[in-house]
Amino acid sequence: MENKVIQKAGFHHLALYAADFERTMKFYLEGLGCQYVRGWGEGQGKVAMIDFGGGNLLEVFAKGSAEEQQNARFMHLAIATTDPDSAYEAALGAGAEPLTPPKDTVIEAEEPMPVRLAFVKGPSGEILEFFHDKSQS
Repeated sequence: MENKVIQKAGFHHLALYAADFERTMKFYLEGLGCQYVRGWGEGQGKVAMIDFGGGNLLEVFAKGSAEEQQNARFMHLAIATTDPDSAYEAALGAGAEPLTPPKDTVIEAEEPMPVRLAFVKGPSGEILEFFHDKSQS
């Protein structure tokens, strides 16, 4: 669906303040198989862009100021996958904290949407959802 207000609009990236930059990078690159795209800065100003696949990017910032940390919030990051179970296990193996093990449910929208999903807490306290829309299979 095309945005009629913002030309060629699309999601580019989500930014995350990492409590421990190196641990966070290891979790996403080694544990979840993301690919490093580019980085810049040093110390508290260090930033890296990583790709979940297909150009879906996460920008990881070394810990910012207390004010930046307090103001930076998102409810969760939903990662599309055809296999939430394997993604959940990979995340746990990489050090994530389990929240909701893989389960089937139906989202009661205008048109019910059967899904399989799982939730974990990442190394900076971020919530990750591994999401499969079964109606798209």
